[in-house]
Amino acid sequence: MIIVIGGPTGVGKTKLSVELAKKYNGVIINSDAMQVYKEMNIATAKIKEEEKENIPHYLFDICDLEDVYTIYNYQKDARKIIDENKDKTIIIVGGSGLYQKAALYDYKLDDETINTNKSFDDLTNEELYQLALKKDPLCDVHKNNRKRLIRVLNKKEVNHEKSKLLYDNAIFIGLTTSRENLYNIINKRVDKMVDEGLINEAKYFYDKNIKCKALDTVIGYKELFKYFSGEISKEEALDLIKKNSRHYAKRQYTWYNNQLPTIWVETNYDDFSKTVDEVIKIIEEKRS
Repeated sequence: MIIVIGGPTGVGKTKLSVELAKKYNGVIINSDAMQVYKEMNIATAKIKEEEKENIPHYLFDICDLEDVYTIYNYQKDARKIIDENKDKTIIIVGGSGLYQKAALYDYKLDDETINTNKSFDDLTNEELYQLALKKDPLCDVHKNNRKRLIRVLNKKEVNHEKSKLLYDNAIFIGLTTSRENLYNIINKRVDKMVDEGLINEAKYFYDKNIKCKALDTVIGYKELFKYFSGEISKEEALDLIKKNSRHYAKRQYTWYNNQLPTIWVETNYDDFSKTVDEVIKIIEEKRS
């Protein structure tokens, strides 16, 4: 059995994955595109060692920051782990829905998913943005992020709609809550990250002057980098992190609703065990 746990940031996906792994003697596979990288811990809300409760966790901390880890790499690695654990329940958890779909559906990918020959020097940022939206209506790249827009345009086409599920024992669970509650949770989560050392973590990377895709992508670092360089105040940077996190959560909802057969479950923050019980009930009904 394969259980996929998705949904927006901050709804309790990690906690649910551990509880289900304990219930079903399972292993956990990360499907957060940024948690594959080492050192980026607080900003990515990566699970702590003590939270793993001796459950095998895969595809966390497998890359150095300068490594280029593509969806092709993830598809290959995740399927290998699935094949090696056929006798166990496999729990795939994270907010990168495309990684989950690439692992479980018949996406045809190769190690040349990006063709870097085209520079698009003759196009403005707005023109690049419109082309990116035409290619992928769910594109979440900001129109001023020229480098990432070019990366989107240079990726080979993948037909989302015609891909077929390869594993008929897969169950897709999405955790959710009201928008108002989610936004409050995200705001408080950012404050907690700051208390845990987010600013120091970001400053460590800033001082090293590392230039890589991973650091350019993670919400939390890029905003604080602007603070470190004097472009904005610390308060403005933290507000921007919260704003970008809220926008990202909204895009995650859109993606899951359009791309995966997600069964949504309302997170009970007062008694999370009730959320776990509801998910288990759904799983048992699907298995019967």
